[in-house]
Amino acid sequence: MASTIQQELQSTSEFLSLRSYHRPSWASTLNPIPSHAFNLGHFPTPIHKWNLPNLPKDTEVWLKRDDLSGMQLSGNKVRKLEFLLADAVAQGADCIITIGGIQSNHCRATAVAAKYLNLDCFLILRTSKLLMEKDPGLTGNLLVERLVGAHIDLVSKEEYSRIGSLTLTNLLKEKLIKEGRKPYVIPVGGSNSLGTWGYIEAIREIEHQLQKGTTNKNFDDIISACGSGGTVAGLSIATWLSDLKAKVTAFCVCDDPDYFYDYVQGLLDGLGAGVKSRDIVKIENAKGLGYAMSTDEELKFVKEIAETTGVILDPVYSGKAAYGMMKDMAKNPTKWEGRKILFIHTGGLLGLFDKNNEMAPLIGKWRRMEIDESIPRIDGTGKMF
Repeated sequence: MASTIQQELQSTSEFLSLRSYHRPSWASTLNPIPSHAFNLGHFPTPIHKWNLPNLPKDTEVWLKRDDLSGMQLSGNKVRKLEFLLADAVAQGADCIITIGGIQSNHCRATAVAAKYLNLDCFLILRTSKLLMEKDPGLTGNLLVERLVGAHIDLVSKEEYSRIGSLTLTNLLKEKLIKEGRKPYVIPVGGSNSLGTWGYIEAIREIEHQLQKGTTNKNFDDIISACGSGGTVAGLSIATWLSDLKAKVTAFCVCDDPDYFYDYVQGLLDGLGAGVKSRDIVKIENAKGLGYAMSTDEELKFVKEIAETTGVILDPVYSGKAAYGMMKDMAKNPTKWEGRKILFIHTGGLLGLFDKNNEMAPLIGKWRRMEIDESIPRIDGTGKMF
């Protein structure tokens, strides 16, 4: 079994190549099964122990570093795009349409991946009504998107809420078809039944890492942020079908748990999973002030975790999920005592740049170096002037 998985993973090593996809044996009941996928990420991503402070007695937290799946293409979105863009190319698309918030990690990853494959990318980005007529700027994800030449259409939050993402992407699709283009639409977060295979495959990767001895025992819990539902759907159905059998908990950073139970159910039904979402995942509310909005306490937590452990969490997704997890551990320590937890870091570092002004009061430790004028110069390497 281990050698078979090793051969399958080794066959996926050439970056940007198109590979035939062979589903895990335990996923044989799911349908449809993708035929191909692109190699867009740097996998497997590492798993290491996360030395979080103030954990309950005998609790271990390990970190799956999907934030290290690439730089321009970092984060959980890469796994979904491997399958979605293979489908786009198979259908003869010459451009990609997708949609998200103004600092959407998914939109940035899609723009980069599309350009790697010589496809144009059209992004519909949601922003404040007050900023609709202004240049959106070059902060964070926007800088990467604009550098790779993505076409950006801005919509207000009010328009997005009134019309919905499906109608907005269809409007742009119809416009591009009239212009002679062949667009392929990817939904918010890449979260449809096809994109779900990204995290079905991630569970096979985790299985292989456990077999190789990454840790000395299985995980009791798998925890992740939930922003559009696809990652959580893949993690939960694959954990349920495979031998991992961990308890999956998702901390939603927008909408509410009932919405995501229903949305994940739709993705599971699209795969013929034959299971209820509420039976295989626990979804907790961690949205706080709302999507991409942070409290001072949440930002302070992100800063303290970085300073304590060296791991930088984004404030929109993994930061809120980890904050929710740690709050629950503090409130209900006996619930977590002795458990071994795998936390999925879904990436999003570039989104942190949008919080510069809010983070500034929390960051210190700088000063002008004191240098006496009498100190003589000693020549060495790296002379700059």
